[in-house]
Amino acid sequence: MGVEGTFDYIADLISSTKRKKRKQLNTVDLKVRMDCEGCGERIKNVLSGMKAGAKSVTVDWKQQKATVYGFVDAKKVLKKAKSTGKKSEPWPYVPYGLIAHPYASGVYDKKAPANHVRGTDEPGVGTFNPVEEKYALMFSDDNPHACAVM
Repeated sequence: MGVEGTFDYIADLISSTKRKKRKQLNTVDLKVRMDCEGCGERIKNVLSGMKAGAKSVTVDWKQQKATVYGFVDAKKVLKKAKSTGKKSEPWPYVPYGLIAHPYASGVYDKKAPANHVRGTDEPGVGTFNPVEEKYALMFSDDNPHACAVM
């Protein structure tokens, strides 16, 4: 290894202990129970005042959604939102087209925003089986050789 290699190794050890790990730029979406614009402003003020580095906070009280953008940790944002006394959870909805069976029980939600359904990890609901996928692609609008009847 030699003297130069030893010095490089020690220099790397010293420099790596001094560096702080930077948080990654992140977008955190939350579902927060809000009844009026005042509740939305309260949530916005609390989340904007985080020491963690929130760059911007947007609140849509009609959709019950709060979005925090910046160098933040999702768990800390959720904890801060819960500290207001409002019921809070991570944003559970995904766009309608990402779920294979959007009307299955456990996925369909009447309270979901327009064109959204509740996300799921169940393999039978979230994805097509090979036969369903074959037929879905056969009659897709993206397929130029699709059936002319459609």
